[in-house]
Amino acid sequence: MLKLENLKKSFGGVAATRDVTLDFANGSLSAIIGPNGAGKTTLFNLITGRFPPDSGRILLAGENIAGLSQRRIVRLGIGRAFQVASLFPTLTVAEALAAAAQAHQHRETVLRSPFPIAATTRQGEEIMELLGLTRVAGILSRNLSHGDQKLLDIGLALALEPKVLLLDEPTAGMGPEERWRMIETVQRLWRARGMTLIFIEHDMDIVFKVAQTVRVLSYGAVLAEGTPDEVRTNSKVIEAYLGKSAHGAAA
Repeated sequence: MLKLENLKKSFGGVAATRDVTLDFANGSLSAIIGPNGAGKTTLFNLITGRFPPDSGRILLAGENIAGLSQRRIVRLGIGRAFQVASLFPTLTVAEALAAAAQAHQHRETVLRSPFPIAATTRQGEEIMELLGLTRVAGILSRNLSHGDQKLLDIGLALALEPKVLLLDEPTAGMGPEERWRMIETVQRLWRARGMTLIFIEHDMDIVFKVAQTVRVLSYGAVLAEGTPDEVRTNSKVIEAYLGKSAHGAAA
């Protein structure tokens, strides 16, 4: 579904990604891990068109989307939820989801009218039910808890009907119980929608329990990739990122 071929990107002479080549199968659930500054978020920024790559290709269902506008990439099927939620602060949860769905369908009147199109309202209701947000449907987005704001951000990405969904640290800033509730929701979403889902995460307990495949970045390059068992026993990964104590805990 999504293939990255020899992606390179530098900022001011500093290489953020170095010949990154990865293949994400249709319907797969993958994690990207690595130390701070490894190039994880830069990789997401390249995939979504926030930055153009210096060289290389990004293939979505065989079509090279490298260098296209962010709007065009969304239309082709790439959705993203951010580490810091990006919301409609003055709209309720239900209104925000209807607005996102309607804007995706080239209709913007929902932002000015209290009567959104019925189809987008139903789509928003389905997303709320899937993510467990029905209970806060009438609450302003800005007044949500941190966890619910993160869920709404994922919901806004879902309203764009993506084929590939990118989640940038979906559990960031959450306590242990809330983290596991979030990741269970992510798993439920992935199973229900059957989409290709890629997430960046620092919690190795979550990564090794949830991901089918783990990719490790270090200094902008792919250090390793494989199943959770293969990655957590990889000597290069242990030395560069996990450390012996983390490896022992994961084992």
